[in-house]
Amino acid sequence: MIFERAARREFAHAASGIFVALFAILISTQLIRLLNEAAGGRLAAEAVAALLGFAALRYLPTVLSLTLFMAVLLPLSRAYRDSEMVVWFSSGVALTDWFRPVFRFALPIVLGVAALSMFLSPWAILQSANYRSQIETKSDSVPLSPGAFREVTADKQISRVIFVERLDEDSGTFSNIFASVIQDGRLGVVVASKGYRETMENGDGFLMLSEGQRYEVEPGTPEFRIMEFERYGLRIEEGKPPEQEGTPRSRVIWLLSLHNPDEAGELLWRFGQPFATLLLAFLAVPLSFINPRAGHSMNMLFALVVFTLYNNLLSVSQAWVAREIFSFAAAAALPHLLMLIILALLLYHRLAVFLPGRTLFFRFVRLFRLAKTRA
Repeated sequence: MIFERAARREFAHAASGIFVALFAILISTQLIRLLNEAAGGRLAAEAVAALLGFAALRYLPTVLSLTLFMAVLLPLSRAYRDSEMVVWFSSGVALTDWFRPVFRFALPIVLGVAALSMFLSPWAILQSANYRSQIETKSDSVPLSPGAFREVTADKQISRVIFVERLDEDSGTFSNIFASVIQDGRLGVVVASKGYRETMENGDGFLMLSEGQRYEVEPGTPEFRIMEFERYGLRIEEGKPPEQEGTPRSRVIWLLSLHNPDEAGELLWRFGQPFATLLLAFLAVPLSFINPRAGHSMNMLFALVVFTLYNNLLSVSQAWVAREIFSFAAAAALPHLLMLIILALLLYHRLAVFLPGRTLFFRFVRLFRLAKTRA
């Protein structure tokens, strides 16, 4: 049908431009946040690109939902503004006939939002947490280079500075090693003639020293101790952190249970996003009305209010379920039922002028007023 093909083509052209703009805004804001963390030393620079990709997957459902909403709203608003809607209505196309091309265009996007919200976004949240943990551990592992002082922070409670004079490449052993250790306000200096690296079963890396002495002093006091050792270990690397179990937001959907309030709230959010995406696309049809003789901004403002209200209602209903204020069924139905009522009222408001009942009603009101005036 020419009408449906033309409508879907208009929606597709609008969606491509809107998605690029919204995705660019998303990437820019997340990149600024990650670069700010990297500049402050809270994040390694090499982790920015990977974390940016995880963040994009996390927020992509909201971007797609807004893209679909605007992709339907803007072309229909333009059709009203350019009086194209008058031509379609004169050709026998009713306002409700727009729901069919909207549904066919929206269905692939809704399925994409469902896949993202239920599987890919939780996976991205979990991988982002694991990657941050791995990067922090990796940043604490500093390679030991001959002739250079290296600060090691494998243990947050202990500060270590290590210097090695020579490294035997064949055997992997160090010679003439100096280490300064500050722990619990006490300064310790370790000197050894030989050393090598060793990894324990739990993944912790140690610098094993032999044939050396340890000097320990407490600043501000005359206490002084000297110890000789044959074997001494300095931890220089933490083992690989365990995989994050994550919060309900990062768990796959089949691990979530309705018996846990937090997990039930997460299930409500994940199932609610695809349905909200489709319902917002339908809401864009009556919201797109523009009076060519009046201002063009009021309907856009009202549409953005409806979109924001819907998303906030989903968040609030999720919090209600998590806090056990509402049951899962009631909180799941309330936001969508409210939007369905708004959709019905908007459609009635747009279609009432064509309904015979309304014409008869106004005729009855005029006759009643005329009879009252004559009386």
